[in-house]
Amino acid sequence: MTKIAIIEDDAVISQMYRMKFESDGFDVQLANNGSAGVSLVEHFSPDIILMDLQMPEMDGATALAAIRKNKWGKDIPVIILTNLGEEEAPKEIRSLGIHSYIVKAELTPRQVVQRVKQALNLE
Repeated sequence: MTKIAIIEDDAVISQMYRMKFESDGFDVQLANNGSAGVSLVEHFSPDIILMDLQMPEMDGATALAAIRKNKWGKDIPVIILTNLGEEEAPKEIRSLGIHSYIVKAELTPRQVVQRVKQALNLE
């Protein structure tokens, strides 16, 4: 089963994506802030990460930098899923090796699932 980590501080949004991904056969684990997300990725070893940028405790860019510093996190595909426009995103986010950048308001959950499947070559 394909494993996905969703790192998102909005519980309604993370549960919505959890239900959609689980209905498509994914094993989903959630973290509600960046530091919890780093720990989740280390212990869960997901096949892909969906990550918000604006979160309490540790923002997405800082969390991704922490994940990328470790052998276990260097090569996991990451899709940024945020309400920040790409031009508003921290500049270092691109240098941290993200697969794609999605503005939440621009895609439906079904379209996000399709993007994840494409990223993992499951289509």
